[in-house]
Amino acid sequence: MKEELFISGRDIPNIDPFLNIWHWQIPIYLFLGGLAAGILFFAGLFYVLGKEKEMATTVKWAPFVVPIALVLGLIALFLDLKHQLFFWRLYTTIRMESPMSWGAWTLMVITPLSMIWVATYLKEAFPKWSWRFNFIEQIIDFFTKKRKEMAWVMMLLAIILGVYTGILLSAFNARPLWNTSILGPLFLVSGLSTGLAAIIWMSKSKIERRILSRIDILLIAVELFLIVHLFMGFLAASTVQIEAAELFLGGQFTVTFWVFVVILGLIFPAVLEILELNGYHIPVWIPAFLILFGGLVFRFVMVEAGQITRYLY
Repeated sequence: MKEELFISGRDIPNIDPFLNIWHWQIPIYLFLGGLAAGILFFAGLFYVLGKEKEMATTVKWAPFVVPIALVLGLIALFLDLKHQLFFWRLYTTIRMESPMSWGAWTLMVITPLSMIWVATYLKEAFPKWSWRFNFIEQIIDFFTKKRKEMAWVMMLLAIILGVYTGILLSAFNARPLWNTSILGPLFLVSGLSTGLAAIIWMSKSKIERRILSRIDILLIAVELFLIVHLFMGFLAASTVQIEAAELFLGGQFTVTFWVFVVILGLIFPAVLEILELNGYHIPVWIPAFLILFGGLVFRFVMVEAGQITRYLY
């Protein structure tokens, strides 16, 4: 018989309450939202810069992925809802202090906007395309003439959507790992990077890929900077936030985070992109896939680890 001596109730396994209410649907939703934001931001940016022809994949073809990503993300979010039949109540009010309200209304606008942007390029993508009703063609022609205005709106909404995916977590003050202002910029930069990775993977133009790779390397550097300062902030904070950081510094998420997110998802792809820019032949899909995979794992880890951290009452 094994005897154990407990000197405190805290030593009893599972004595502290542990509430895990977010599962795979939320990381998928956050990942697809960030991916869509990244693609739309650069589509709008290069259109405004007058680079529609030179950056054809970025401006015209990659955005075809966005409506699919947003719809799949919304389906994942819907599956997570407890009271699914009442989701419409999010759209009966606007609460400026609520990240969920911001997210709901941003998605309400950016999803149809992305579909309209794609529709303006359907004839170019499918030359034999014809609308059954003339009034639909007239509407599309109207929005085609308004692409520049749409591009500015897309960039603004893409930034809001990208930041929102991080603020959605940081608004939960009861979770020490999420209770930091760095999550908003960190998720935004990560979303921009995954968006670039998807565009680079799709692009057939070496010139376009080189331009995007340079931007992506910069974004990866910024993301690494934010990750370092995220942990510096935790280690200089209260005990519960130090304990939250320790989950990644010797704790159960150490290998997953530092190997699959930081090394394979950020550093290694950046090295491959640098080598490609210097003339080495690197298959395009490898760094792109690693960035996308790392971005997905990052969101799974942050959502799962954040729910483990808590304040002791």
